[in-house]
Amino acid sequence: MGSSAADVYAWLETRIDYERNLPSVKAAFRLHGMRQLLAAVGNPHRELPVVHVAGTKGKGSTVAMLAAILEDAGYRTGRYMSPHVHSLEERICVDGRPIAASDLTAAARVVRPAAEALDAAAARRGGRALTWFEIVTGLAFVHFARTGVDIAVLETGLGGRLDATNVVRPLVSIITSISLDHMEILGRTVAKIAGEKAGIIKRGCPVVSGATQPSARRVIAGMAAHRRSRLLQIGRDFQCHYEPADDALAPGVLILEPPAGLHQREPSRFQIGMSGCHQAHNAALAAVAAMMLPSQGFRVPRTAIASGLARAQLPARIESVATLPLVIVDAAHNVASMESLLATVRGVLDTQRPRVLIFAASRDKQIREMLEVARGRFDQVVITRSTSSPRAATFDALLDACRDAGLPVPKRAPDPVAALAAARRLAGRRGVIVAAGSFFLAGEIRDAAGVTRRR
Repeated sequence: MGSSAADVYAWLETRIDYERNLPSVKAAFRLHGMRQLLAAVGNPHRELPVVHVAGTKGKGSTVAMLAAILEDAGYRTGRYMSPHVHSLEERICVDGRPIAASDLTAAARVVRPAAEALDAAAARRGGRALTWFEIVTGLAFVHFARTGVDIAVLETGLGGRLDATNVVRPLVSIITSISLDHMEILGRTVAKIAGEKAGIIKRGCPVVSGATQPSARRVIAGMAAHRRSRLLQIGRDFQCHYEPADDALAPGVLILEPPAGLHQREPSRFQIGMSGCHQAHNAALAAVAAMMLPSQGFRVPRTAIASGLARAQLPARIESVATLPLVIVDAAHNVASMESLLATVRGVLDTQRPRVLIFAASRDKQIREMLEVARGRFDQVVITRSTSSPRAATFDALLDACRDAGLPVPKRAPDPVAALAAARRLAGRRGVIVAAGSFFLAGEIRDAAGVTRRR
């Protein structure tokens, strides 16, 4: 194979990528191929202590917060997340640093021969080749083994039960909030989606749940009982409260009342590094999971929890990327995340005019319902299509959704660069622009705004 990261990218482009083109049936997902691939490269996941995170929204933030806590506790920490905002390397981090091109190439030298041998065997049987996400997950496990991480925090890609990451036996599982998303694959009710997410719960492995809807809580509790796993539920076993900052866009404070029986007994105040009440919810899950790890052999002092929560940040999470006018970018891509975004920026939208929404979404999303959340909050709307997403909704679909949602008649922009330029003209220097609807849009708006990517 080639000897550069570009060669690895080119090889990966030949793979089925369900993030860009979702399958029409759940049967497309299975764990057999992932297990075969890992066995062929020496099962690097078997000896790796992990915390496994699933959920509809908040997964990435929770992973980032817990990884930061573990780093500050002195552990060499792997972090695997999806999707990325700009580049694949963001997904695979050790101690917060994205995988280097040389390390990506080295991992691929291990994974590629095994993957191609399995693909050839599958073709002879009439089966499918390994997917893009399965290969990247294999690269992550190999990289974590090569770099000697002490512990890794893994985010599921889609669902949980049949996700490629669900080959591990975690020290702790975390299930973040549950809401409607990817319904064609995961099910059309919160309960069915919760069942897929709860598939990461392993026998005897404790689980922290951030689900708040009664139907989701029942499903998760049932799975935990079936698997004889200790369950700590937010709102029942521990409480969290959010104390906002004076500045609506500044991060606030988490007030956590921890579960009984853990080494942290007293209510604690933790500054968090990301804005919004929903981030306090995510921070509570990360903190409680960290408090459970000493019983698994990982000492995590309160000081590490405090510093990790305070410094953890991710791009495109209610992120201010420009001023005059203010430009806020968020990767909100379902109804619940749009609600969290607009609740957080309400104070800004109440005080700054004109208010402009830049919106693009994937065609499989609840586009009208997402836009209904924005009704009455914006003076102008600019719709666009990501240049990097084959799943992008058409302009006709976006126009119809805006009309049905009761939003102002939108302006059309052919791409996110043109959308940002149009929105700036509409907002003037004193207005505010909010860009939301997809990770693809968020990445392209950040590029258009000239945001320096962290390496």
